[in-house]
Amino acid sequence: MRRADLRAMMEVPPGGNPRAGHVALVGRPNVGKSTLLNALIGEKLSIVTPRAQTTREAVTGILTTERAQVAFVDTPGLLEPQYALHRVMQHAALRALEEADVVLLLLDATRPAEVPDGEAMTMLRAARDRLVIAINKTDAAGSDGVKELASWSRRTFDLDAIFISALSGGALDVLLAEVVRRLPEHPFLYPEDELAVQPVRFFVAELVRETVFEEYDQEVPYAAVVRIEEFRESQDPLYVRATIYVERESQKAILIGQGGARIRKLGERSRTKVEAFLGRHVFLDLWVKALPGWRRRAASLRYLGYSVPAGPDDDRNSRDEAPAS
Repeated sequence: MRRADLRAMMEVPPGGNPRAGHVALVGRPNVGKSTLLNALIGEKLSIVTPRAQTTREAVTGILTTERAQVAFVDTPGLLEPQYALHRVMQHAALRALEEADVVLLLLDATRPAEVPDGEAMTMLRAARDRLVIAINKTDAAGSDGVKELASWSRRTFDLDAIFISALSGGALDVLLAEVVRRLPEHPFLYPEDELAVQPVRFFVAELVRETVFEEYDQEVPYAAVVRIEEFRESQDPLYVRATIYVERESQKAILIGQGGARIRKLGERSRTKVEAFLGRHVFLDLWVKALPGWRRRAASLRYLGYSVPAGPDDDRNSRDEAPAS
């Protein structure tokens, strides 16, 4: 589905007042929320990898026509928190769900048994009047998985799900039309030419982190976080200094590689992505530092710029754990 076609589906009836609002994209990890956001906006805003829990912070992309504006909020996957970073991710997702004008629950047809539960399910039930359900990956799943989730949607919420494919664009026009129909009549919330809420630096850091996921295995990508230290737009090429924080010195050594070979490759691939995103030449200066146990320490998470909900630190176990699926 081309972006022009999607924009056409957003038009409100002639003479109607403009519609605008926030739409939270929620669901279990790896159901395709980021792919859906990128497809709907027509730009790559959320990083996408085959691994679960790639998204850590809410990312807002904006789609605007003359009469309607939709601010889609991509959220971290709904999971049972195991340590401090998980609590940060869960908090971001549930806050977006609570504040949204429309809640778009995305289900994965290839994994029909994986549906929200716990606190997330309680909040989804409370948001039933604002809820739209979409079953994703229908082109890659058998009919049994689609039928199972469709039955679950009717049984749990008394709602019929929309069958889509975020990757191929299948039925995204139908989904978008339903979302716009649910939006409140309201003046636009953002400038009409704005595509995202987060600053450019955020997306540059995310592109570097995406490349870490692509280039490294095992625990390294999950132990890595990227923060932009300098961003000199007045220079040509644009100068960007970014620090990649990991949890252990051994992970730092893996990132750098023998003689710096791996960090150079990471820098080259990241720079290509950043230049394509910004449309200009970039000098990308990457540094690597160890910040022990940062995923489990609220103080470290705040230092790295995460919004940490109130609650006790979880520093009791500094051992790395594999991410929840």
